[in-house]
Amino acid sequence: MIPFLASIPSPSRNVIDVGPLTIHFYGIMIAIGVIVAVIVTKRRYERFGGSGETVERASIWAVIVGFLGARLAYVSTHTGDFLDRPWAMLYIWEGGLALYGGLVAGTIAAVIVLRRSRGDVFAFGDAVAVGLPLAQAIGRLGNYFNQELFGTPSTLPWAVEIDANIAAAAGYPGFETFHPTFLYEALWNLFITVGVILLLERREKLFKGSSIALYMILYGTGRFLMELMRTDTTFRFLGLSRNGWVSAGAVLAGAALFWWMQQRQEKRILVGPPVFIAPGAETIPAISDSDGAGASDAATDDTAADEESEAPPPS
Repeated sequence: MIPFLASIPSPSRNVIDVGPLTIHFYGIMIAIGVIVAVIVTKRRYERFGGSGETVERASIWAVIVGFLGARLAYVSTHTGDFLDRPWAMLYIWEGGLALYGGLVAGTIAAVIVLRRSRGDVFAFGDAVAVGLPLAQAIGRLGNYFNQELFGTPSTLPWAVEIDANIAAAAGYPGFETFHPTFLYEALWNLFITVGVILLLERREKLFKGSSIALYMILYGTGRFLMELMRTDTTFRFLGLSRNGWVSAGAVLAGAALFWWMQQRQEKRILVGPPVFIAPGAETIPAISDSDGAGASDAATDDTAADEESEAPPPS
């Protein structure tokens, strides 16, 4: 007789030793997530008429600046953890990346690069609206290996087993199994955030700029719910953590942006036949690499050129 699942055991180790190197599973999951996000975003942006090279440039800066922003945001709310060993602020493999800090910093960096490259900011936003939650879902598996970001105690069959010392440090001595909120968030990103966006794109219900707005609404809602169960928060106001308040703000901002984009009814460019990660009927045929930059970026260049040609001659 096959026994029923009683709980999810935590891994016995979170590192791999390869010769003199110690590789952390947390870092592996983060790296895989970043790679998946860049590949998906690049493919979607190219289908939206943009240049893949623009995505690569924007992604490099967004990842670098985003990691710095995520770490600084985490350290700023956990300063007590680094009083005895301030150098540990650099040890990102131990966990400790504030997602919203990384999103804000990375977004600023990406927008700057896109503007300088004459890229399409809203098309890029729509492209990353699927790549980003996929990366988040993969990255959350790193929290599983680190035994972090779990919720309140639970006896459900899918509750995750947490080391007694870690549970006691979280304020729950004597408890062994907890809500796997990292898993909840990963599944929410994969099936709700990504699933709904792709479904509505396939049905051609979203105008340009609406996919990234919908990401803000869906991810913000899921994260808000997760924050109600998480036990690693260091500050709460009216019973809600910082990330909970930020999530609520993201939902409101996303709703406003979604309404605006849907009111504008600007149709997005769709180059070539549809693919799973970028559905929707073709609006213009695919162009060869020799034709230069993507249609969306090229259109931006043409607009800028027209503005320059219409400018009055200097007196």
